[in-house]
Amino acid sequence: MTQTVRLTVAQAIVRWLMTQYIDIDGTETRICGGGFGIFGHGNAPCLGEALYPVQPDLPLYRGQNEQGMGFAAAAYAKYHLRQRFMFCTASAGPGTANLLTAAALAHANRLPMLMLCGDTFLTRLPDPVLQQLEHFGNPTLGVNDAFKSVSRYWDRITHPAQILQSLPAALATMLDPADCGPAFLSLPQDVQGWAHDYPEVFFARRVHRIRRQAPDTAEVADAASLLITAKRPVIIAGGGVQYSRAVAELAAFAEAHQIPVIETIAGRANLVDTHPLNIGPVGVTGSDSANAVAERADVILAVGTRLQDFTTGSWTAFAPDARIVHLNAARHDAAKHGAQTVVGDARLGLRAIGAEISGYAAPAQWVDFARTARAKWVASVARNVSPGNRPNSYALAIGVVNALCDPSDRIIAAAGGLPAEVTANWRTLRTGTVDIEFGFSCMGYEIAGGWGARIAQTEREPDQDAIVFTGDGSYLMLNSDIYSSVLTGKKLIILVLDNGGFAVIDKLQRNTGNESFNTLIADTPTATHPVGVDFAAHARALGAQAETVSDPGELADAFRRAKAADTTCVIVMQVDPYDGWTTEGHSWWEVGMPEVSDSKRVRDAHAEAEAGRAKQRHGV
Repeated sequence: MTQTVRLTVAQAIVRWLMTQYIDIDGTETRICGGGFGIFGHGNAPCLGEALYPVQPDLPLYRGQNEQGMGFAAAAYAKYHLRQRFMFCTASAGPGTANLLTAAALAHANRLPMLMLCGDTFLTRLPDPVLQQLEHFGNPTLGVNDAFKSVSRYWDRITHPAQILQSLPAALATMLDPADCGPAFLSLPQDVQGWAHDYPEVFFARRVHRIRRQAPDTAEVADAASLLITAKRPVIIAGGGVQYSRAVAELAAFAEAHQIPVIETIAGRANLVDTHPLNIGPVGVTGSDSANAVAERADVILAVGTRLQDFTTGSWTAFAPDARIVHLNAARHDAAKHGAQTVVGDARLGLRAIGAEISGYAAPAQWVDFARTARAKWVASVARNVSPGNRPNSYALAIGVVNALCDPSDRIIAAAGGLPAEVTANWRTLRTGTVDIEFGFSCMGYEIAGGWGARIAQTEREPDQDAIVFTGDGSYLMLNSDIYSSVLTGKKLIILVLDNGGFAVIDKLQRNTGNESFNTLIADTPTATHPVGVDFAAHARALGAQAETVSDPGELADAFRRAKAADTTCVIVMQVDPYDGWTTEGHSWWEVGMPEVSDSKRVRDAHAEAEAGRAKQRHGV
């Protein structure tokens, strides 16, 4: 006779999460590191009751905004290379709706995150309830249905027994290398509290392992046949290299075959800056060196990248006749742009292809070209980050931090101009230490993501720092997790680089022939009383130590003080919105342009943009 235990749905979910472990390099660790939660009527009475007794083992971090909670959960998963995740719980209605952007970020970046969100009553007896959306012709439709487009797994729990299938399916999705992404469980308020006799075996301790899919031997052979013909090969290394824990295999493969490596934004820190085959970041926010190699390469081995437009220069960064071999766990990515597909794990795939091309090495002339281009780029970066007699800039701040940080410190940036500047100018001191969120490019990720990364970091490297680069625009959009970091004792070092608005979009406006409009505070026509924000005073009001500096020298001194502090520190410096941008290393990027305009500058910019389209590949 099957042994059962009577639990509510909420209690069963929590108990099941407590018993799921993962084998990471021989150590068994609970997969779920805890959760982020803001309670309301849609989750406090039932899910809150279930979480209360297990706080020591499944900690619940109190967020200040549900979107920030989701960002923090995404950063936590990224730090743990998708081997662990956090859940987010939100109340019915606006609390859950606030998670939408974070879910989209996790979906775009293929990051595991479990959302346990309140919903209206399944019985509908009290309808319409507080915060319920009513669709007159479809009473089953609500806010939670909006998550179907931004979740890899979505389910509404309509009966207690359903979680016997739904929970394992959600976890399988989050741990799958190809389908990894957010899972959403909609929990009607009444169903959360309904009880069921669950089989005890459902809660037995289980150890999971992330699948390493060996690539098909025929695909490996075809890829090898193409690679050994290459006169000018290059490797594009993406974030999937790190998720596969294949950075050592990447370096070994490149060294064995003397193939230059260029990195995507997500793949920054696959190789350290001084590796002789690290030719730099590629694409729109790349480097002259990597882009010079990319446009001349005849065979491109893409590893663990989704080849988004910033990597490919909207598909103009490569020669029209260049052949692509794509090693990726996801078939969807591997098959892009007529690539020779190798569907499988990056570590196993690199080993397999390497064995097939044993003895092959790229021509020395090609390697010398790549290294010479890289040396010129290194000199460019040195100029960018050196003060001289230039106005304050993102690059100068990056250079100060780069020179003073510990090699193991984690760098977090997102959206705006900082991803480009960090990608171009950061010199990687240790592999896997850079998190530039540019998959969904979410303003506001920086501080919340830093908090999530710091939670993960303290589990493994408590003596290292999480260093956040953010602009004033992102700071104003979502800053409340400064308080979260102080409240939870998770120290951050936050650099607020104030350029007076959304300066990178102002630059885009000017570069496309438009006038500055509604981007910089100074050029916002409805800003009739523009005032400067005292970011340091604001940060102090949230409990952080904070100071404002005027130049890179003062920034260096402030950063040293922040490193020595035991609580969150915010350092504010004004930077020039017009001068000091990194002008090198940009490939063509397609943006929507007016075909007809009264402005000659706009018409000229449109013509120039269309001229750049001549190199664009068309899906092959």
